Amino acid sequence: MEEHRERIVEAAARLLAGGGPDAVSTRAVSTAAGVQPPTIYRLFGDKQGLLDAVVVHGFTTYLADKQTVASADPVEELRAGWDQHVELGLANPALYTLMYSRLDKASPAALAAFGVLAERVRRIAEAGRLRIPEDRAMALVHAAGHGTTLTLIATPADRRDPELSTTAREAVVAAITTDAPATGAPGPVAAAVTLRAVLPETDVLTEPERGLMCEWLDRIANS
Repeated sequence: MEEHRERIVEAAARLLAGGGPDAVSTRAVSTAAGVQPPTIYRLFGDKQGLLDAVVVHGFTTYLADKQTVASADPVEELRAGWDQHVELGLANPALYTLMYSRLDKASPAALAAFGVLAERVRRIAEAGRLRIPEDRAMALVHAAGHGTTLTLIATPADRRDPELSTTAREAVVAAITTDAPATGAPGPVAAAVTLRAVLPETDVLTEPERGLMCEWLDRIANS
């Protein structure tokens, strides 16, 4: 049965790439996957359940690709992740649009992908190079990257500005990071962001003390 499920999801993903969500009919998927329509209903319930499974499949593939991006410089790692995100959307526009239109469902794969972004932002903070709070940085990167990708998808290939993604990426990087690891006196906001990032590594505070420290640091970081 698992073999059937995998074959059905892969067939639906191919149909989605070729014709969008409307092409993913039960009849078309069953023909492409070589199964009977009742098998699809038994495994996924309905078309929406099947599309949800395709979203999970798409995010899982996306996440596996993202995990291969590694760099000693956390800011360069963020840049590489941005580029990969945009490339995913341009290579798979129908899947990308469906994936992000259903983020309200908070699939495990979607949460894991966002977790990769959170880890990259955390690494920048730990290196003393994040100039704004982590949650704001993550929201900014996600919103700007998603908006840039959708804009490029909606623009005919021959009219796309090849520098749009790079310009947007560098604007975001400049907004959330410092040019080099903080030295000397980085200022209270940068110091609070850095300390907040590494606070989980200390074991000298009790849980109530750690919670109070986090509250104080968040207050400084958002000042």
